[in-house]
Amino acid sequence: MKYYLSVLAGAMSYGILSTIVVLAYGQGYQLGEVVGTQLITGFILSWMLALYTRFRAKRKAQAVSQVKVTSASPSNIFTRLTWKQRLMLMAAGTPTVITGLVYYQSLRYIPASLAIILLFQFTWISVLIQAISKRQRPDKITFLTLFILFGGTLLAAGFLEQGISNVSGIGIALGLMAAVSYSLFVLFSGKAVPSAHPAFRSAWMVTGGLILLCILFPPTFLFNGLIWSQLLGFGLLLGFFGAFIPPVLFAIGVPHIGGDMAGILGAVELPVAVLLSSIVLHEHVSALQWFGVVIVLIGVALPELYKMRARRSRSTPVYSG
Repeated sequence: MKYYLSVLAGAMSYGILSTIVVLAYGQGYQLGEVVGTQLITGFILSWMLALYTRFRAKRKAQAVSQVKVTSASPSNIFTRLTWKQRLMLMAAGTPTVITGLVYYQSLRYIPASLAIILLFQFTWISVLIQAISKRQRPDKITFLTLFILFGGTLLAAGFLEQGISNVSGIGIALGLMAAVSYSLFVLFSGKAVPSAHPAFRSAWMVTGGLILLCILFPPTFLFNGLIWSQLLGFGLLLGFFGAFIPPVLFAIGVPHIGGDMAGILGAVELPVAVLLSSIVLHEHVSALQWFGVVIVLIGVALPELYKMRARRSRSTPVYSG
C-alpha cells in the first residue's frame, strides 16, 4: 500500500506547480526567475540526495567487507558513469526545461485549469510519436482512448460552453507545445542510461536542464539580490514539489507497482491542479468541465487497464473437463 501512496503523492506534487507559478506571477516575477529558482533548488536537493545515497552505499559496503562478503556487495550498485553517459542524461533532461518554460508561459494567457488539461494531451501525442517512429498503426483500444481523450478535453476545457474564440490562441499553442515537449521527455528519459541509479539519473538530468536554462535565461536574480525576496520561497516550493519529490517518490514506488499502475495513479495530477486553481486562484470550473476531467482520467487509465486485464487473462490457467 505504501508504494501506491508514494506514486500517488508524487503525482499530486506535480499538480501543485501551476497554482504556485500563477501566485509568483501575481507578485511580479518573470518566467526565467520562476523556472530558474525552481531548477536551482531541484539541482541542490537532487545532488544532496545522490551524495547521501552514495554515502549510505559505502557505509554498507564497509560493513559487509568486515564480515568477508564477496564482491557481490552493495558497493556495486554504483558503477561510475562515463562522460558519454552523463551527457546523455543531461540531454535527456533538457525537454523538462522546455516543458516548464512553455507551460509556465501559457499560464500568462490561459487559466491554470485549462493549461493542465492541454499539458495532458501528451498522452495521445506520445502515442502518435511512437506510431510514426515505429511505422505502426495504433490498435483499436488506442483509437478508442484518443476519442475519449478528445471528447473529455473539449468538455474540460470549456470549449463547448464558452466557445474557442474566447480563449487565447497563444495560450493554447503554448499549452500544446508543453505537451509535445513532455512527450519527448517521457520517450527519451526511459531510454537514457537505464542502468544508472535513479538518484544519479535524476541529478544529472536536472543538471542538464539547469545548464540549458542558464543559457536561455542568465540567472541575474542570483546577483541583484532578488533571490532573497519572496522569489526564494516560490523557488523552494517549486523545486521541492516539482524537481525533487516526484522523482524520489516515483523511484520508490514504480518498481514495486509497475509502470502501468503508475501511469494510472499519475493521472491524479490533473484533478489536483484543477481543484487548486478553483480553490486558491478562484478560477471558475463548471460541473460540465469537471465531467470532462473525469472523462480525461478514464481515457488515461483505459489502455493501462486493458493491458492489465489482457495479462491477467493470459496468466489464468485454463482447465479442461
